[in-house]
Amino acid sequence: MRLRPVPTLIHDQPHRRLNPLTGEWVLVSPNRTQRPWQGKTESVQPDRLPPYDPQCYLCPGNRRANGAVNPLYTGAHSFENDFGALIPGLLPVVESEDLFLRRETAQGVCRVLCFSPRHDQTLALMSTEEIRSVVELWIDQLSELSHTYRWVQIFENRGKIMGCSNAHPHGQLWAGNALPNEPCKENSHQLLYRSERKSILLLDYLETENNKRVRVVIENEHWVALVPFWAIWPFEILLLPRRHVRKMTELDALEQHSLAEVMKRLLTRYDNLFHVSFPYTMGWHGAPNVEEDCSHWQLHAHFYPPLLRSATVKKFMVGYEMLSEPQRDITPEEAAARLRSLPDLHYTLAPEESPA
Repeated sequence: MRLRPVPTLIHDQPHRRLNPLTGEWVLVSPNRTQRPWQGKTESVQPDRLPPYDPQCYLCPGNRRANGAVNPLYTGAHSFENDFGALIPGLLPVVESEDLFLRRETAQGVCRVLCFSPRHDQTLALMSTEEIRSVVELWIDQLSELSHTYRWVQIFENRGKIMGCSNAHPHGQLWAGNALPNEPCKENSHQLLYRSERKSILLLDYLETENNKRVRVVIENEHWVALVPFWAIWPFEILLLPRRHVRKMTELDALEQHSLAEVMKRLLTRYDNLFHVSFPYTMGWHGAPNVEEDCSHWQLHAHFYPPLLRSATVKKFMVGYEMLSEPQRDITPEEAAARLRSLPDLHYTLAPEESPA
């Protein structure tokens, strides 16, 4: 039997990495990048959208599916989702005494958060000041709903690959009376770390990354964007404030502007990677809205983009990933280096190179 050569560096051979936020492992297999088959290739449809689409349910002044008419909004704007997954004012469900048939009432509100009145925009193409208005909308929504609901999830699904059915720049907000699975895991592990170490998990991790300097992609005075050591998605990003901040509502004016600036630079790099409007799911995690102490929490955002090797090759979570644990091919260090090397200027605005 012919033996395979053993790589000399841990980053060149299969190994597992622990996510301290969730307690879950990810299998890293950089040797798989040498395999002949490099994934399914799909055609890329160029985005040629008009500034205004009379058929779009989200454009200013248009009629939505439920008959409501959007106001002629000129900046970031929110409205109740016409087909929300959560609704308020429900009667409690009848609880079952059967251990295997447990259920509870799930009530809340769902909103659509329009980032811009222009149909042809994305966060990557918006100005820093326009993104700042989106940050302010997020904070206003959190301030309003945190008095009623235990968890307020702000997120954006960008692109058709991520299930976004409308090209208009927008995100969503789901607020509910329960703490969902993912933030529940993060809450437990941050609390345990605080009780054992008397410090903040993500701030200690950020110090490690600032010392290593191999997974940091971009940074400014108040924020750091990095590919986490335990990243699952190929070009996953963890975005963190430098100081201890539990919730987005605790950000001061400078940090809000600084957040808009670092998001502009990050999302521009995403688009520049494969010269395509980069798809992703992103969302914010902060301390839940409860009466007990949440000083163990650190505000952060997750960016989960599916593209792997090009604009036409995406990562699939199937087989081993669904049945055992997540797996990735390119290392987080390689992904961070590629993103870090890209320019701040969006590729659509860069001067075209003259032919050789």
